[in-house]
This record gives sequence, C-alpha cells and structure tokens, in this order.
Amino acid sequence: MRCPYCGGLDTQVKDSRPSDDSSAIRRRRICPDCGGRFTTFERVQLRELIVVKRSGRKVPFDRDKLQRSVETALRKRPVEAERIERLVSGITRRLESTGEAEVTSEAIGEAVMEGLKGLDDVAYVRFASVYKNFREARDFEELLGHLAAGAAQAAADEAPPPKGPVPVDPAPPPRRARSRAS
Repeated sequence: MRCPYCGGLDTQVKDSRPSDDSSAIRRRRICPDCGGRFTTFERVQLRELIVVKRSGRKVPFDRDKLQRSVETALRKRPVEAERIERLVSGITRRLESTGEAEVTSEAIGEAVMEGLKGLDDVAYVRFASVYKNFREARDFEELLGHLAAGAAQAAADEAPPPKGPVPVDPAPPPRRARSRAS
C-alpha cells in the first residue's frame, strides 16, 4: 500500500480488526520511510460493476461516490455512521449479487431511495429532489403526498386489533302489525 504522505511503497500493517458492521477489515498502517500513520479498509468485491448512465455512457462503479451521495442526503440528520455504512454496504452487495456486470444508474438511484425511505424521510426527500430533478414546488408536494399516504397505511397496518368482542350493530326491532281502531 502506497503511503499517502511520502508515496513510499513499503508500508507496514500495525493493527487489523473487523469494522463495526463486519463488512470490511480495518487496518492501521505505518510508513517506515516518513513515520506517517494511516488507516485502510479492505472489502469483499464480488465482481467489477459497470454503471450505465442515462446518456448511455459507461463508467466503473464507485462505492465511495455512492457513500458520498447518501451522506449528502443525510447531512445534519440524526443517523449514526454505522447505519449509513450498513445501507451503502447493503446496496453494493445487492448490486454485485445480481449476476450482471452492468447496472443502470436508475437501478442504483431506486435502491438508494428505497434505503433512505426506511432510514430517514427528510434524506429521502432530499435525494429524490435531486435524483428526479424536481423543478417546481408541486413536485415536492406530490412526493410528500405519497410519503404521507404510505405512512398512514403503515400506521393502519400496525394498529393493534380491538380488544374484546367486536361490536355488532343490533338487528332492528321486529315490526308489529298495526291494529285499526274503528
């Protein structure tokens, strides 16, 4: 591993341990030339992915770019770094395990939106506004309407069943024959 300080090629590993979510190995390294210390992460990569952009251009998949996008959407939101790392690792794993060497940028965007929707509603709206290229306030209103409808449905699905017997409307009283007075 090349030293980021002096460019030396002979760095030494001083400590290795799994990352918090065990999706990577964290290594502390030292450069014998300049004494600089730095950390590297080693991750499993199932295959090389190529991202097909909307324009048709193809570029290599960049996990760091995905992470930056998610972190930008979550900026100043109360979400732990570990949950962000799990989200990015999960999306990356899902993309790598599809069996396809090429993945569309739309598939990545949809996966990020799905993950953010379950993590933080504000980050979801932020990401969606950039990803879907919102141009008017009406675009936000529409997305928020869908989000509110989904939340209301989820709340209704999670509502506990009523306790005790279910009330039933009583049957109407039987009709009595009228008597005619003469």
